Amino acid sequence: MRSLLFFLVWGVSAPLWAAHGYALWGDLKYPVGFSHFDYVNPNAPKGGELRLVSNLRVSTFDKYNPFTIKGSAPAYLTDLMFDSLLTGSLDETASGYGLLARDVEVAADGMSATFHIAPEARFHNGEPVLAQDVKHSFDTLMGPHTSPSFKSQLEDVAGLDVLAERTVRYRFKKPNRELPLKVGGLPVFSRQWGVENGRPKSFDQVVTDIPIGSGPYKIGPVRFGKDITYVRDPNYWAKDLNVKRGTNNFERITVKIYKDNTARLEALKAGEFDLMRFFSAGDWARRVSGKRFDTGELVKAEFKHSLPSGFQSYVLNTRRGNFKDVRIRQALGLALDYEWMNRQMFYNSYQRVNGLFGNTDCQARGVPGPEEIALMDPWRKDIPAAAFGPMALAPRTDGDSSLRANLRQAQALLKAAGWEVRDGALRNAQGKAFEVEYLDSNEGGARVISPWARNLEKLGIKLNFRPVDFALYQQRLQKFEFDITSLAYAGTHNPGQEYADMFGSAAADLEDSGNLSGVKSPAIDALINKMTSARTKTELLPACRALERVIAHSHLLIPQWTAGTHRIVYNSWRITKPATMPPYAQGETWAIDTWWAK
Repeated sequence: MRSLLFFLVWGVSAPLWAAHGYALWGDLKYPVGFSHFDYVNPNAPKGGELRLVSNLRVSTFDKYNPFTIKGSAPAYLTDLMFDSLLTGSLDETASGYGLLARDVEVAADGMSATFHIAPEARFHNGEPVLAQDVKHSFDTLMGPHTSPSFKSQLEDVAGLDVLAERTVRYRFKKPNRELPLKVGGLPVFSRQWGVENGRPKSFDQVVTDIPIGSGPYKIGPVRFGKDITYVRDPNYWAKDLNVKRGTNNFERITVKIYKDNTARLEALKAGEFDLMRFFSAGDWARRVSGKRFDTGELVKAEFKHSLPSGFQSYVLNTRRGNFKDVRIRQALGLALDYEWMNRQMFYNSYQRVNGLFGNTDCQARGVPGPEEIALMDPWRKDIPAAAFGPMALAPRTDGDSSLRANLRQAQALLKAAGWEVRDGALRNAQGKAFEVEYLDSNEGGARVISPWARNLEKLGIKLNFRPVDFALYQQRLQKFEFDITSLAYAGTHNPGQEYADMFGSAAADLEDSGNLSGVKSPAIDALINKMTSARTKTELLPACRALERVIAHSHLLIPQWTAGTHRIVYNSWRITKPATMPPYAQGETWAIDTWWAK
C-alpha cells in the first residue's frame, strides 16, 4: 500500500510495476495513501438492515459453495464473504487496488506478478490469510470440480509459487496485460474450509459447509426456500482500510426469495423489502404504483450509467444441425421485429443491441480500418466475406425497411440453404420440417417470444417455447442441450481472456463453459489471442473491433435490447444513498456496497 508507482510498457527496459494497485493501461486514478474512493460517504453510519429480493431465475438455493458446478448458491454470497488480493473501484474501468494484498509487483517482461499479503488480513475464524491459502484457493478453482470458466479465463497462468509466508508469485505463460487483474480478483478462502475430522473433503463434496472467507459478512439466519441473512463481521479485518471505508454499512443484509414475479412485485408494494431493480419495461411503466409511492416511502428512480451496453442476445446453438449454416441463422434474425416489440411491448424504453462492445471504445463502426483488415486477412477463408465490409447492423422494420422485405430476404436465404415451404411447413430435401425449441426458465418469457414465433411461422418454421425450472434449465445449458436460449452478457470496456470462454474453440466442447453457441473458428481464436496479448490500447482496439465484426457477421447471436439506466425502486424511509452513483456501478451492488440505513 505504501510502495511507489512506476509505469511499465512491456518490452521497454524498466525494472517493474510496483504499486498499491494495478491499472491495465498504467493510469491508476487514486494515488498512494488515498483515504477513500470518491463515490462513498466515508462517514456513513453503520447498522440497520437492507432487505433485498433474489433474482427471479434463482427460486431457491441448495448449497453454500458458489464455485462448484452442481446446484445453486445464494445470491450475493461470493461478493459478501470472499475478499480477493485486489479490489476494483466503481469509477474506473480497469484498475485494482490492494485489499488482501498490500501491494503488487509486475515483472518487466510481463511474465509474473507478485503480491505481498497484508499482515493484518484475517479469515472469519480469526486465522491469518497466508500465501498457502492463496495457493490452495487458486489450485482448487483450477481443479476438476469447479466451473471451466476459471480455467478458460486463466489459461495463460502457468502456476503460483509461495515465496514467503505472506508472498505469492503468479507465473504467466506469456505477457498478458489483464492477468494481474484476473488473478488479483480471484476469491481467496481458507484451507480449513471443507476439512472434516482433520482431513479435507473433495471440493465437490463441500456443499453446505459454511464458507471460511475473509469478506465483510458471514452467513446468519437461513430459512431454506424463503430467505438468507448475511451478518456483518464485527471483527472484519479491513473495515478501516481505504478501499473499504464508507462501504459495507448495513449490519444485516437479508435476501428474500419469491416464486414468481407477481409475488415479489406485490411484496415490494407491501414494504417487505427495501430495494428492487426492474428489468421489465411493462412492470416499470404500469405496475410500479400504490399508496407507498404516493406517500414517498417508495421512490421510483432511474440512474444513468456509463456501463457497456453488453450483448443480451438469443443464442443459437450451432452444435445442432439446423444452425450449422450461417444463412439459416441470419434468416432467423430477420424474422425478429424489434421495432414493433419496442413500441408495443417495451414502451419505447430500450435500444437495440448491436455487436459485442456497444458504448465502449471497442465498438466497430463503418468499414474496417487497415489495422483490422491486417488482422483478419490471414484468416479470410474462415471469416464471412461480409465482415470485410460495413459493420453488421441489426435488421430494422421502420423507415425504408419493413418486416415484409426482411421475411422475403429470409426466404431467399433459407431456399439457398436447401429449405422450402411444402405442405404448410418449411422442409429440407428429405422432407423434414424445420422445428426448433426455445428454452427458458421463466414461463413469462412466452410473451416476448410470441411475436417472433408468429413471424417465423410465416416462413414455415415452428418455434416451440419450453419453460423448465431453473435447476433443469441450468443443467441443460451446462450440457448444451438446447436449440435457442436467451442470455444477458454484461459486456466490458476492456475485453480479455473471458472471450476465449465465450467464443473460443477449446471451450466449445467443455461442459459448463461459456461457449453456448458452440462456435469453433481459428480466426476467432486468433483475434481473441491478439486482443488478450495487446500491450497498449492502440493494439487492443483493432483486435476487439475485428473480433466484433466476425462474431456479428457469423450470426451466432440474435441481438436483443439494452437500456442506459438502472431502474430502481427503493424505500426512502429505511435506506439512503450517496450523493452520486459512480459511472460503472451495477444497481444492486452499488446499494449493497455504499448505501446505509436511516
